[in-house]
Amino acid sequence: MNRFFGTPDGVRIGQLFVDRAEVAFFNVHAPYMAGISGTGREGADSIVLSGGYPDDEDYGDSLIYTGHGGRDGNRQVRDQSPDDSGNAGLITSWVQGLPVRVTRGEGHKSPYSPPTGYQYAGLFLVTDYSISRGREGFLMLRFRLDRVPEQAALVTRIEPDTDPAFAIATVTRRIRDTALSRKIKANYGFRCQVCGTAIEARGERLYAEGAHVRPLGRPHLGGDTFDNLLCLCPNHHTQLDLGGIVILDDFRLARPSGGQLGQLTFVGAHSVNLENVRYHRRMWLDPA
Repeated sequence: MNRFFGTPDGVRIGQLFVDRAEVAFFNVHAPYMAGISGTGREGADSIVLSGGYPDDEDYGDSLIYTGHGGRDGNRQVRDQSPDDSGNAGLITSWVQGLPVRVTRGEGHKSPYSPPTGYQYAGLFLVTDYSISRGREGFLMLRFRLDRVPEQAALVTRIEPDTDPAFAIATVTRRIRDTALSRKIKANYGFRCQVCGTAIEARGERLYAEGAHVRPLGRPHLGGDTFDNLLCLCPNHHTQLDLGGIVILDDFRLARPSGGQLGQLTFVGAHSVNLENVRYHRRMWLDPA
């Protein structure tokens, strides 16, 4: 299946659902029983917090979510594995920066849960995970998820809390993927168009970043379009964003201070609009 990442059309943050069947009907979370929707190959597109694990923690805009597996009824009977499909999916979403839909159920013991049914809380990013012994003595996967900014606020019964442990943590990578960004990375096999590097993560996962040549948003107003995107490693993405490299009209790379650094590689029909290349260059080179 082609897994969908993001908020479905017609669904709003804070929307209430009667039961899991209605959650699935609105394409928020497809499985009727499983708490994680996803696979290691595709990533995880959604989770539901339903009160099944005592190790879950909920701070409103941040979560500690327990992985799945090892359960017999309401008892944990074995260690969890990072290779179980849902856990592997969340790890892939962490590696690739894929957004995860979060839904809370009435059974999830939290002031942010609805009094009845289920409530869509919006998009979160997996920003870390660990494997440690849980309250029942077995190894458990614990995923930290942080709410994606620039979404409508979720109205809850209390104000979002701040966990002191979260307050001192620094999240250094918050790369959100668009569908086109994922497409361009797949087009290049996650290999950087500058250096050819594909960063390997656990379980044969590969990591790269979709980089916009002309930045999005004001004042630049670059488009989230195929001809404004490159597949880059984190180092060269940062260099591009901070003006450490510019692109010439023949797609050679240069330093603003002088000196050439090689050539961009292209695969198939992909290319970059020269207007975007020139706009980026003007950002970092003197008009003279």
